[in-house]
Amino acid sequence: MTIDWPHFSPLHALTGGALIGLASVMLMLLHGRIAGISGILGGLLAGLLGDSSKPEVLWRLAFLLGLLYAPLLYRQWEVVGPIHVEAGNGTLVAAGLLVGFGTRLAGGCTSGHGICGLSRLSIRSLVAVCAFMAAGFVTVGVVRHLLA
Repeated sequence: MTIDWPHFSPLHALTGGALIGLASVMLMLLHGRIAGISGILGGLLAGLLGDSSKPEVLWRLAFLLGLLYAPLLYRQWEVVGPIHVEAGNGTLVAAGLLVGFGTRLAGGCTSGHGICGLSRLSIRSLVAVCAFMAAGFVTVGVVRHLLA
């Protein structure tokens, strides 16, 4: 995957980051919850299996649907080029499973630790984010330079 530099806009990136921050703050203020996507998804699945109340399931479902539909809504106002992923389906499935395993191992995902944890000055989140980044750097180095 590469960045489409001619169409990259720092304003769009800044707006997106501000919206993520605003959503995180609103979730914390209105529900007292951390905007960690893995925790929200895990709570939704537990709720669907009967371990949570209906309001608990509804806000989680609304939050996740918002994440899925926001790019589609964005495309209504902005021309977005075609998305090209250079990895095959097997690689994408393996990557998803590894991310899920890492999320469980780290006790949270990049959104929970990187956005919410770092903003609360959590040392645990700082260590987790450094580990996420280091693993990403090593993976890119191995895949692009050693296996290419």
